[in-house]
Amino acid sequence: MNRLIALSLALLAAAPCFSQADNAPGFRLGLVTDVGGIDDASFNQTVWEGLLRFAAYRGSPSVEPPSYLQSSSQSDYLPNLAAFADQGMDLVVAPGFLFAEAIPAAAAAHPRTRFLIIDEPAYGPNIASVVFKEHEGSFLAGLAAGLRARADGKRVVGFVGGMKFPLIEKFQAGFEQGVRAVLPGARILVEYAAGFADSDEGRRIARGMYDRGAWVIFHAAGWTGNGIIMEAKARAEAGDKRWVIGVDRDQRPDGAYGYGETVILTSMIKRVDVAAYLVAGMAMDGEFPGGRILELGIKEGGVGLPAFNPDLDDAMMAEIDAWAARIASGEIVVAAAPRGN
Repeated sequence: MNRLIALSLALLAAAPCFSQADNAPGFRLGLVTDVGGIDDASFNQTVWEGLLRFAAYRGSPSVEPPSYLQSSSQSDYLPNLAAFADQGMDLVVAPGFLFAEAIPAAAAAHPRTRFLIIDEPAYGPNIASVVFKEHEGSFLAGLAAGLRARADGKRVVGFVGGMKFPLIEKFQAGFEQGVRAVLPGARILVEYAAGFADSDEGRRIARGMYDRGAWVIFHAAGWTGNGIIMEAKARAEAGDKRWVIGVDRDQRPDGAYGYGETVILTSMIKRVDVAAYLVAGMAMDGEFPGGRILELGIKEGGVGLPAFNPDLDDAMMAEIDAWAARIASGEIVVAAAPRGN
């Protein structure tokens, strides 16, 4: 098993060790999603799965099944957060930087409600924030892209971000460093979309990159990234196999085509499910980290690659694991901004 996922699973397994002695029954969890919803095959869905696992482990009647409200636009964020607070939720969860303004406003208006924002720092005594070292996980994605391209005699890879701002640039930065660590002369194509919810735009961008020779594209683009996967699948079915590296969760099934084939080389997993699970447990057990920002990287099991990577051979995975160990130990420090920023 990939040691990164072993770390993640160990972290997740450790979470249930909180004492249940003083828990009041009926602990209630509410998730407010962005426009992607709980079945976006990415960020929202992974957070939702973490809450479902937490509720299943702690069980009824101690924990009620979690609830969610899907937002149709950013104007829904604050009303949805407020609605859950008004319903008396014990923890209201918001996944993503898009909630950066709504969470502090909701928390100030509902000081007795505990809020968790994942992937963006926010400040307040009743707000906990979990952020990730995306650049570290993206370094591993870059290694995978570089090693696959090198083995196949290719030298062009690509990165697509949903929007250009510092958080997504962390993905670009780590990816570029990882590619260059194993394929120094690589050409790295970079393009940013106008948002995270347009699969047609993602497909257009991917079409251009593949036409320019990209062998592997790493996306950090949410639903827009699904268009990249669609374009890769269409090409593969036509006999022009290209690769995609997924994001946030293992997207291998999303790239399936033919008979057991997939265009997903690997995925850079952000264990947002671990973040939701851990903070839910802390809130339930009177240890809610209000006012704190928790950061998860490779060392903490917060980012990494899936355990199952059949399109990366054993030698490739051994090399990736060796780099990961050096990052976890602090021997290697991955820069969090692209060169020139």
